[in-house]
Amino acid sequence: MTHHSIVRSLDPRADSDRDTKGTKDVTMAPKRKYCDENSERVIEEVVLGVDTHLDAHVAVALDSLGRRLGELTVPTTKKGYENLVCWAEGFSQVRCAGVEGTSSYGAGLARHLRSAGIEVFEIERPKRRHLRRKGKSDSRDAESAARAVLAGETAGEAKSGDGHVEMIRVLRAARRSAVKARTQAANQLRGIRVTAPEALQLPLRGLSTKKLVAVAARFRPGGDPDTVEEATKFALRSMARRYRALSEEIAQLDAQLHRLVAQAAPELISLPAIGTDHAATLLVLAGDNPERLKNEASFASLCGVSPVEASSGKVVRHRLNRGGNRDANRALHLICVVRMRVDERTRRYVAKRTSEGKSKREIIRCLKRYVAREVYRVLVPSGAFADLPMDEGRVVTVTGLT
Repeated sequence: MTHHSIVRSLDPRADSDRDTKGTKDVTMAPKRKYCDENSERVIEEVVLGVDTHLDAHVAVALDSLGRRLGELTVPTTKKGYENLVCWAEGFSQVRCAGVEGTSSYGAGLARHLRSAGIEVFEIERPKRRHLRRKGKSDSRDAESAARAVLAGETAGEAKSGDGHVEMIRVLRAARRSAVKARTQAANQLRGIRVTAPEALQLPLRGLSTKKLVAVAARFRPGGDPDTVEEATKFALRSMARRYRALSEEIAQLDAQLHRLVAQAAPELISLPAIGTDHAATLLVLAGDNPERLKNEASFASLCGVSPVEASSGKVVRHRLNRGGNRDANRALHLICVVRMRVDERTRRYVAKRTSEGKSKREIIRCLKRYVAREVYRVLVPSGAFADLPMDEGRVVTVTGLT
């Protein structure tokens, strides 16, 4: 009698529905199975790994024991995503997928997989030293992504990117580019003023950027400048009008951002020293599904405010966390700086820690950790703390001190 190879599901509830006394009883398992013709093995769950690109994605399917089932290349279209899901479900039920670049090339695929009920994990790019040793190909990268999911070495659950926070993210990207362009226009405006002919430079000297823009926007150099002075006026008027147009664009984006942030996290912007810009930065870091962050320590690590253990032998020490999202780290730093100036509780805390011999930098590091905890407990629903011990589930006040 030929025996079958039984692949056990990672779901412990499946064990109660399976009788392992006979090889024929495996058909009693509640999940759909795929039988390999060569080895006659039964597959109950499939893990996908996807290496994403601009025009095509490469996917590799593994079973729950890490055995390779197949490989498929699909175009980056809705039809391609549907074919990928159908191909994977042809083996068995798809448990989850590991996708590289869920915030770039893999964003569309990640949304499609989530809509199909498949959990998606973010996979970090392979280390260079591993690439030098094992080589590099799309197929290998996709298989490595699937094996990272099986080994529990993913970067965490991917952002959903389907709500208010994704709207805030794209608007912030547009605002950032508009601010950069306006700054460049202002710098060029002042630079041309320095090299302008003396007759034109004299009335513009000493003007602020706002007044310089107002004056230059009223220049009338004519349609076809034929002197250096007229060409300079034409250039100054062009840059002044560009500056004004970008200022209007930034104002419109600010209004939309303020509305969306108020809708997404009204409690966050009600906290001291947290305005629309800082709140938007922290919201984008957490994503539309902040529950993917298991605890406030993981959120602090994402912000780069959690100390990193650097112990060796008899030496027990911690060092600064130089990683994490530096934009969020900057937002927390500015929040702490403002609170140290205007918030009475924070000022009392600073005075207390200063009397203990702490430097200003060390005090700010402590405050940043407290603020990260406070922000996390606003972003994540309060029900997430119901099962925590009293010390961990307590409500953090303005500075995180109770």
